[in-house]
Amino acid sequence: MSSSRLPGKILADIAGQPMLTRVFTRASRATTLDEVIFATTTDASDDPVAEYCDFSGIPHTRGSLFDVLDRYYQTALQAKADVVVRITADCPVIDPELIDEVVKAVTSDLSSVDFAANRLPPPWTRTYPIGLDVEACTFKVLKKAWKEAKEPQHREHAMPYFYEGVQLTTVNRQLQTGISPRGFRVALLHHTTDFGDYRWTVDTPEDLEFMRQVYSRFDGRDDFSWKEVLDLVHDNPELPKINAAVQHKTLKDIDERATGN
Repeated sequence: MSSSRLPGKILADIAGQPMLTRVFTRASRATTLDEVIFATTTDASDDPVAEYCDFSGIPHTRGSLFDVLDRYYQTALQAKADVVVRITADCPVIDPELIDEVVKAVTSDLSSVDFAANRLPPPWTRTYPIGLDVEACTFKVLKKAWKEAKEPQHREHAMPYFYEGVQLTTVNRQLQTGISPRGFRVALLHHTTDFGDYRWTVDTPEDLEFMRQVYSRFDGRDDFSWKEVLDLVHDNPELPKINAAVQHKTLKDIDERATGN
């Protein structure tokens, strides 16, 4: 609720439902997931979020506002999770099939991966639109990161400790792998066509308006795929212009409230 660019955004209405519900509903359709939990904070500003989750029957936990890594670890510990998937609550067109692809990169019988994602921040490249971001790791390495990570960007952004400094080798057009300097085995999934500049997340009023317009075009449906959104923006080029000027945050953007500045 204390988002710096759009306060209260996770309860903002999108076609009759709060964004939180949109994300929860779509993520819950992923067949690889046993449970979807909303990990909110103990900050008083997030009391309405906890109350809404209680009212709506959405499983939730509460933890540190700025130490997101601790929030994820404590939630995973409580859930007795073997694999932990990170999805942010400002991505209301998150796609369950993409979630499954990333999870399977970690859980496959042939896999020896500690951490997988369908996007990594610069200097790596991304080919999926911003807003379809999925990260997954084993609980074992999450616990290791929780114990070892000390830097603010590692605690606030939760998972860069795994892939920071990794040199990736291309396996094929849709997969890169590598071992990070800290010894974590990393996989990065790609789409065959690069749509990495498309912006489908909600950080600003312009983003919210774009997402409301997207949902309005599906006549009340909420089970549309990311490729249907892709067709929609290609057929309606005025839509991506709504939030085209928004600059995406990076790992270097740390909330100054966390450091007391």
